[in-house]
Amino acid sequence: MPASQRNPVRAGSGTARAVTEASQSLDDPLQYLKGVGPQGAQLLGKLGLSTVGDLLRHFPRRWEDRTCFRRVADVQPGEWATVHGVVIAVTTRRPNTRLTVTEVLLDDAGNALKLVWFNQPYMEKVLHGLQAARRTIVAYGQVKRSGWATEIHNPEWEELSEDGDPLSANRIVPIYPATEGLRQGRLRRLIHAVLQSYLSCVEETLPAGILQKHRLMGAQEALRQIHFPDSEAELVAARRRLVFEEFFRMQVLLAVRRHRNTRLMQGIPLRVDLDRLRSSLKQIVPFELTGAQQRAIADIARDVASGLPMNRLVLGDVGSGKTMVALAAMLMAVENGYQAALMAPTEILAQQHAIVLRRLLEPLGIAVELATGSQTGRARREVRERLIGGQSRVVVGTHALIQEGVEFARLGLVVIDEQHRFGVLQRQALALKGHRPHVLVMTATPIPRTLTLTLYGDLDVSVLDELPPGRKPVVTHWKPSSKRAQVYAAAQRLLDEGRQVYIVCPLVEESEKLQAQSATRLCEHIANAVFPQYRVGLLHGQMRPDEKDAVMARFKAHEIDVLVSTTVIEVGIDVPNASVMVIEDADRFGLAQLHQLRGRVGRGEHASYCILIADPKTEEGQARMEIMTQTRDGFRIAEEDLRLRGPGEFYGTRQSGMPELQIADMVRDIDILAETRETAFSLVDADPELTRPEHRGLRGALQRTELGSELIGVG
Repeated sequence: MPASQRNPVRAGSGTARAVTEASQSLDDPLQYLKGVGPQGAQLLGKLGLSTVGDLLRHFPRRWEDRTCFRRVADVQPGEWATVHGVVIAVTTRRPNTRLTVTEVLLDDAGNALKLVWFNQPYMEKVLHGLQAARRTIVAYGQVKRSGWATEIHNPEWEELSEDGDPLSANRIVPIYPATEGLRQGRLRRLIHAVLQSYLSCVEETLPAGILQKHRLMGAQEALRQIHFPDSEAELVAARRRLVFEEFFRMQVLLAVRRHRNTRLMQGIPLRVDLDRLRSSLKQIVPFELTGAQQRAIADIARDVASGLPMNRLVLGDVGSGKTMVALAAMLMAVENGYQAALMAPTEILAQQHAIVLRRLLEPLGIAVELATGSQTGRARREVRERLIGGQSRVVVGTHALIQEGVEFARLGLVVIDEQHRFGVLQRQALALKGHRPHVLVMTATPIPRTLTLTLYGDLDVSVLDELPPGRKPVVTHWKPSSKRAQVYAAAQRLLDEGRQVYIVCPLVEESEKLQAQSATRLCEHIANAVFPQYRVGLLHGQMRPDEKDAVMARFKAHEIDVLVSTTVIEVGIDVPNASVMVIEDADRFGLAQLHQLRGRVGRGEHASYCILIADPKTEEGQARMEIMTQTRDGFRIAEEDLRLRGPGEFYGTRQSGMPELQIADMVRDIDILAETRETAFSLVDADPELTRPEHRGLRGALQRTELGSELIGVG
């Protein structure tokens, strides 16, 4: 029964009936808890919390040991410290019209520390009241030295009440992700009350044997200790249990999906003569394949001949030759009388693939179809007719391929490019257009080796770790903005030699529209003030697909010398004569994106350069620039990106249909991750449907996830 029906609001009363202990459920809405109400529920909703279960799993982002505060006299510049003291002075000054500085002097046994807030003038009123009452506050932040003063800028803080709130003092205190209007103290009291009333509703989802073997804390105790730990050791044990559980559920889902894909389904057996295939490739590819490409092609040939559906990932760095591997797989399907479909995330990339494949396959008499969302009604209808009639053996397209009405005569192979840009359901929708076709997924976004088997545990993996012959390494330089004129002067020398140049405009987070305006302004500046003697073009995401195509075609034909662009050129444009990539404000981009952009040059016979113009304000920004100049290894860059930024959405689970990670960290907890993988795959080997009594709790928990409901069913 839905929570809203379990706790109805009495008509006209404006209040809900009390939730009796017998009817309590983790699905109970937070609004009806004592002290919450509609306003509190709205604030909690901003944190993504709507039920009791959500609140119990709203884990602290850190903990402060308030059994022993740092004394102000002992803190050192650079360290992160928790201090407390009495507010003895509050002042606000305005150095200029755009800056407000509020300063608070904190007294700790005769030693003073200054707390500083920038552009938060309302803090003065809040803290004046505490000064008048000589109240004690707790503050946390990074200690800085300014002249003779010790300071913490924009600290986290809260008042220590006179009655000595037992949840906020003299213990290890949880610090939660919060929102304006919802103070830490209120969150603590609310979570503590829910633990008191609802902890008994929490079911154990890990089998007893696993708890015992891995020496894990029980579910209820782990939740109690993660929020209000009795000691540092209990906190460590609680976190380990919850991290193990999150990773374990993810790995069980991967193991179940792999079992379904490899054990329970019959695939299309394709006969592959590798010698004949290599001979065909030699006719159309003017260079020798790398050893890595040949190994990947042999892996695919073995998969498609096995009688089971192939599910393989080709993981390659920028320029490692994934397209040739996909081409070989397509030939395997076509030579066995089947159709092959390649799905790309953008029209630009789909068109690029179609151009390349047509050039390679048409000499063999194989036509390549293109299916995109921008096609007119008649063109779209004709493409669909050729696909269902079987005349089209190879088709390249965007998500248009999975739309209703697109049918295939004999779909034997599905290739998904830049796979992290598609959700799991989109990938499955294309596979369902045929009768269990083979699936090959590809990405040029290197994934840290430590995570490959985690994110793609249901796939077999082939790694392309060699560059094809003739690919020149790209020399990368980092220059401050004060050297911009010299950078453009160096680029002009290469333009004079007949080369072409990309200039990527700074990243504007707010919207694609603002990004387009920024690119337009930069283009005008480059055309009028920097390279007036050269032909300058513009490319951005707000242009119509046909406009983008026209610009790219002109750049490729060398009718444009300098292309000013947003990150739409990150994938899908291949211009061998372009040998310079200038990235403005490069510190605004992530490492993976910088590496992708750099991969647009170095595709021809000429020496190529990537120039990062940046004045990074943070240590992380400086580290990104240094890494880019030190290495061209995409896998190492991915490892560093992961270390600097954390997993984020791409390395997380959203795209795979997995439940989101709430407490586990793929970098910090890599050892636990490896431990859960082995355990999960062993469990699924022994009980693929999770029907044993000891797996009932685990099965129920997984059924409540998107992928679990699809794989395990609801029965």
